[in-house]
Amino acid sequence: MNMPKSPRFFIWTGIALFLAVILVWSLIPAPVRVETAKVEVAPLLVTLEEEARARVRDRFVLSAPISGFLRRVTARVGDAVTTEQVLATLEPLRVEALDDRRRAEAQARVEAASAGLSVAAESINSARSDATLAKNDLERLQKLVASGAVTSQQLAVAKAASLRADATLRSAHFAEDVARHELQAARTTLQFSGSRGALSQAALSLKSPATGSVLRVLRDSEGVIVAGSPVLEVGDPAALEVVVDVLSSDAVQLQPSMKVLLERWGGETLNGVIRRIEPVGFTRVSALGVDEQRVTVVVDITSPTEAWKRLGDGYRLEARFLLWQNDKVLQTSAASLFRQANHWSVFVVKDGKAVLRQVKLGHRNGVQAEIVEGLAAGEVVIVQPDGRVSDNVRVRED
Repeated sequence: MNMPKSPRFFIWTGIALFLAVILVWSLIPAPVRVETAKVEVAPLLVTLEEEARARVRDRFVLSAPISGFLRRVTARVGDAVTTEQVLATLEPLRVEALDDRRRAEAQARVEAASAGLSVAAESINSARSDATLAKNDLERLQKLVASGAVTSQQLAVAKAASLRADATLRSAHFAEDVARHELQAARTTLQFSGSRGALSQAALSLKSPATGSVLRVLRDSEGVIVAGSPVLEVGDPAALEVVVDVLSSDAVQLQPSMKVLLERWGGETLNGVIRRIEPVGFTRVSALGVDEQRVTVVVDITSPTEAWKRLGDGYRLEARFLLWQNDKVLQTSAASLFRQANHWSVFVVKDGKAVLRQVKLGHRNGVQAEIVEGLAAGEVVIVQPDGRVSDNVRVRED
C-alpha cells in the first residue's frame, strides 16, 4: 500500500531541482565577448605610402665666372627676381694673361656654351610641338566624352599628359635662359683673362637667368672670391615637383602616369602623376641603422596651382601611389583574418556562435581585404579573435 507523499517531500524535491538547475547553469561557459565587423561591398584602394618632399623643378646656381672682389650681396631668400636682374656685383682682380693652351680652352668653352644655347632653342621647339599635340588630343577627347566613346580614365590620362607637356615647355624655356647665362659667363672669362697683366675697371654683374625667386644665398658678405664659387641659387617656386625615395622592391610596382595622392602637407589632398622613375638606385641608412636600396620617383602635381600655392621648396608631404582601385569590392576587415593550415580563415558569427570558415583573398591594403570566395555581403565576422574563440563557441557582440 503506497503511502501518500507529505508536503515536506515536495518542498525538498523542488529545492533540489532548483539547486540542480543552478549548478548546471553555472557549469555552462559564458559567451565570449567579441568585436565584430560586417562584410560589405565598397570601394577599395591599394596604395603604397612613402614620405616625400617638394622641390623647385628648375634651379640655377649663380657662380663667380672669374676670381675677383665680391661686393656685399643684398638679395635675400624669397626675393622675387626677373630675367637679367642684377643680383651681385664682382670687381675683377689683376689677372694673368692666358697662354695659348688656356686661351684655346676658354674659347672652346665659349663655343660649347653657344652650341648648348642652340640645343636649348631646339628643345623649346620640340617641347612646344609636344604641348600643342597634347592639348589637341585633350580637346578631341573632351568632345567625345558626351557620346560615351571615351572613358573618364582616358580623359584623366590625357589631362595629365597635357599638364606634363606644358611643364616640359616651361622647363625648356628655363633651360634656354640658363644656357644663355652660361654663354655669357664663358665669354666673360675669356674677355677678362685676355690682357696680359691688365686690371679691368669694369665690374661684372651676376644676373638672374630666369624669372623666379631667390632660393638660397650662399655668400652674402663682401670679399675676395675664387672663380667658380657659388653665390646665389634662384628658381621658380611656382614650378614645383615632388620627389619620393621608395624602396627598390616597391619601385618595380610603379610606372609613369600612375596616379598619386599627396597628403599631410598642411592643406587639402593634392593629385599627381608619376613623371619619371630614375633607373639608378642608391643606398640609404634607415633610422634603425639598416642599409636600404631606394629609387627616386619624380611626381608632377596635377591639382590647380591655387590648391598648393602655399607649398614651398623642401616642404614635407606624404605620397600615396595608387597601385589598384575598384569602386565595388566585396571586402572585410584585415584584422579578422588569420592563417590556419596554410589557408586564410575567419570566424563568422551565426546564431550566436563562432563558425570557422576558410576564405580566398584578392587585393589587400593593410586595413581591408578583398574576398574572392568564402563570404557573402552582410555576414558578420569577428575582429582580432583571441585564444578563447574557436569553432562553435558561443559569442556575444560588444
